[in-house]
Amino acid sequence: MSTRSLKPILWLCDSLVCCCCVCFQVVEVVRCMDPIIKLTLLLLFFRIACASTVEKNFEHCETVVKNWASSALHQGINKDKHTLQDLLFFLHVPRTGGRSYYHCFLKKLYPSSQECPRSYDKLRFDPRKEKCRLLATHDDYSMMEKLPKERTSVVTIVRNPVDRVFSSYEFSVEVAARFLVHPDLASATKMSKRLRAKKAGVSTLDIWPWKYLVPWMRADLFARRHARRQKGSSEDKIDSPYDMKDILMPLQEFIDDPIVHDIVHNGATFQIAGLTNNSYLDESHEIRHCVREYKSLGQHVLRVAKMRLDAMLYVGLTAEHKESATMFANVVGSQVISQLRDANFSTGTLADNQSGNSSSLHLDSELESNVDQNNSTLDEKALQDEDEAKRKNMTVTELIEVYEGCISSLLKTQSRRRFASLKRISPANFSKEARRHVSDAVLQEIRTLNYLDVDLFKYAQEIFAMRHVQLMGNLDMKDGSESKLDRARAFELWRIPLLVMLFILLLVLFLLANARRRVSKVKV
Repeated sequence: MSTRSLKPILWLCDSLVCCCCVCFQVVEVVRCMDPIIKLTLLLLFFRIACASTVEKNFEHCETVVKNWASSALHQGINKDKHTLQDLLFFLHVPRTGGRSYYHCFLKKLYPSSQECPRSYDKLRFDPRKEKCRLLATHDDYSMMEKLPKERTSVVTIVRNPVDRVFSSYEFSVEVAARFLVHPDLASATKMSKRLRAKKAGVSTLDIWPWKYLVPWMRADLFARRHARRQKGSSEDKIDSPYDMKDILMPLQEFIDDPIVHDIVHNGATFQIAGLTNNSYLDESHEIRHCVREYKSLGQHVLRVAKMRLDAMLYVGLTAEHKESATMFANVVGSQVISQLRDANFSTGTLADNQSGNSSSLHLDSELESNVDQNNSTLDEKALQDEDEAKRKNMTVTELIEVYEGCISSLLKTQSRRRFASLKRISPANFSKEARRHVSDAVLQEIRTLNYLDVDLFKYAQEIFAMRHVQLMGNLDMKDGSESKLDRARAFELWRIPLLVMLFILLLVLFLLANARRRVSKVKV
């Protein structure tokens, strides 16, 4: 081997020797160091390593979130957002008042034969069902993966995030408290499973997010009741029902729990973006984790949610109840009625479809009584025919009147149920007045935790305000054109009687004139 070929090897050996010497010297220096300096250096190296890991994690999360957002933003969305398509998807954000819309608007508009099987229960949903034209569900926007996007219109209702968190907490407690009639949690769980197996309808415990929140809250209520009985004494009296820790989970503990972080906080944004823990998307869990870990990435999710919100046929606001209901009736209701008239469904077909699809829902807990279903087949058919005739001939004004009557009855029922449930955790009694006494610190924490929903709610308010102005302008124009048309019709209706009256008047005048002439001749 030549000397030239040995040079690289000799250089490498020299380098290794030098490195070993340096490392040996570093070790010797470290041994002689003060322990505090050693600890400082160790922490410094650890921090550098952690920073590198965090940076890599952020880069990974950023890539995942951005890739999903880019794909979502480029997905096809029905651009004709003002026209109701073949299928109406009511994306029901929990605790926004959507149940009243479902029972008092949608079920009054759509025949049962056109409702998608088992709405509110995605496990039994079959989008391939013929004449399936209404889907009402707590499922998120990822449900659109199963639907024909170009033939689907989406509607939703948005609520102030602070109010929605309060309502989610109160409803979880209310439903869980119904089980306190049982002696213990094991008995309540066993009876619950038995009744759910027998029921034909869908239980609250089958529906997202209550299938997670209610059992968790139920276990907590039983644990606190057991602790009270064991202790044998009650806590000092506390006025606020949101801080009675001896009786129920305090609001502060609720909003800080990981379950609520995953399901409730920013729930509207994640639901409209299609990223809840009930999503059909495989990457939804990782995206939610990344957004919770790195808040700045939430803006990508928010951008998708805003785009989808803007593309919806209707966006309502819980707080603007009257205006939202009026808009829904005029924007959605009028088009559904028009579609029903155009389709001209036969009552015989409706009866056949109805017998094969029991899609009416019982969205109550196991402890509530079911609606009596012992009506005869003939009575049901007669009611179907009558309801179908009413739907086809209904006007928007009549629809609003039906809605107002229905919601009045529904609110009374809900109030009685709520009162009966909260009696089991007395003296806790939720009210708007009690909410006002919750500390500003807790309210601010809720806003901070729901920073995406706060932004989305403001955007929804802008959409609502703009569309409300447009609707009022259209209604004014319609009223103006209708008044002109009414005047024209009135003139048409009165034209013939007026001509007849004019003819009679002329005839009378002619006869009077002839009579005078005859009298004049006789005198002469």
